[in-house]
Amino acid sequence: MDCLSRRGLISAASVGVTGPLLVVDDAEAGSRALIRTNQVPVGGGVVIRNRRVVVTQPRAGRFRVFSAICTHQGCTVSHVADRRIVCPCHGSRYAITDGAVVAGPAPRPLPRRAFVVRRGRIFLT
Repeated sequence: MDCLSRRGLISAASVGVTGPLLVVDDAEAGSRALIRTNQVPVGGGVVIRNRRVVVTQPRAGRFRVFSAICTHQGCTVSHVADRRIVCPCHGSRYAITDGAVVAGPAPRPLPRRAFVVRRGRIFLT
């Protein structure tokens, strides 16, 4: 279920979402790379919808990759704001460092995805 909608985006704006809102449908056209490292903001992250992952950079040069599927009811997370991965469907929030639930109703952390960084690009393994 993809919950990023016009209504969701307007809702996010109305509650004062701060920070970069970057949703990537195709991070690297024609490539297996998820995204370039310089496209992931420090202290933030990027949702890559077509790969169903969210890539975060909690500290400079430290990357994490998580499933973008909320553990509550399977919605796709919409964005990263204030060091939190946000699900627009029911308000769950996850930490960008380890995917831990910081606001429910999600019952479990976001699952981590294995990845490698090569030549400035992030690849799933």
